[in-house]
Amino acid sequence: MCGTVGLFTGCAAAAFCPVAALRRDGAATPGYRSPFAAWDRSASVRSSPRRVLASTELDLFPEDLVPVAGHPVVGRLRPELRRRLLTQQLHRYLGFTAKLEYLVVNHVVLGIAHGSIEVPVPDEMRFDALRIYTDEAYHALFSVDLGRQVTARTGIAPRGGRPFFLVRLDALKARHDPSLAGLVDLLFTIVSETLISATLTDVARSTSVEPSVAALVRDHAVDEGRHHAYFAQYLRHLWAALDAGERRFAACLFPELIDVFLRPDTADVGDELLGYGLSRDEVNEVLADTFDEQVRASYNRATAARLLGYLDDVGVFDDPRALDLAREHDLVPRA
Repeated sequence: MCGTVGLFTGCAAAAFCPVAALRRDGAATPGYRSPFAAWDRSASVRSSPRRVLASTELDLFPEDLVPVAGHPVVGRLRPELRRRLLTQQLHRYLGFTAKLEYLVVNHVVLGIAHGSIEVPVPDEMRFDALRIYTDEAYHALFSVDLGRQVTARTGIAPRGGRPFFLVRLDALKARHDPSLAGLVDLLFTIVSETLISATLTDVARSTSVEPSVAALVRDHAVDEGRHHAYFAQYLRHLWAALDAGERRFAACLFPELIDVFLRPDTADVGDELLGYGLSRDEVNEVLADTFDEQVRASYNRATAARLLGYLDDVGVFDDPRALDLAREHDLVPRA
């Protein structure tokens, strides 16, 4: 038993123990510099008001951050369909955020805070995991809240289906022994928390969208900057705790996890465009032009640049297979 009857029944770290197999008592660990010194006064859950949608006259998402919106074929859509396209992109962002936070990240950080992930970390790092847990729960809350407001004000409900990253993450875990699923979630959390802040700043800085949307994304981005700094350090602690086989498994998984997080759901985008009256040939043209593999690879390399540096620093790419996989995913130049 973990000591909390009803929450961890029968040592259930089953639900909350991403890496129960990692038991590394006495392993040497790196130092830690907390990025949360000002958390009590600067975290969005402590300092930011509820973001209330004031108007639907302005765009609800920056058009230049909706890849297909700039295509000439899409540009011929009626104005009301263009606005629906932008609104659905906001719904995607909000749904992605909420489900990432409460279905993946918070399970992992609870394991760090509770100690069921037995990677040796300083006590302050364990306590900071509770701060991240609080932040992420609030991010899920404000994402769902704003999404409900958008639906009520516009009559546009989010499209159904699970976020693409969850579908692909589940498929990836299904290819490996079930005992490794928790480690996969932990590695994916490191990836998502060191990539996501780079994807938020453009929306937060936008002056073309409804102010409550930009403010909410700005709240998210500021918090995620601290999370990025935390997980960049946590990677070093984890790497010090893994044995050679676990390091090989993790090293070879990182390139695919980056792709899982960043790859767009082109099938869903295509179905949406078909719903706006485009023909299948027009949709195929839009998707082929917009999601060109070279353009997408360039974006992924730029977005993952800092994470790739962290991985290189701990020796991930000392493994030749991991380096080959990074090349296959166009994350590093091909030999």
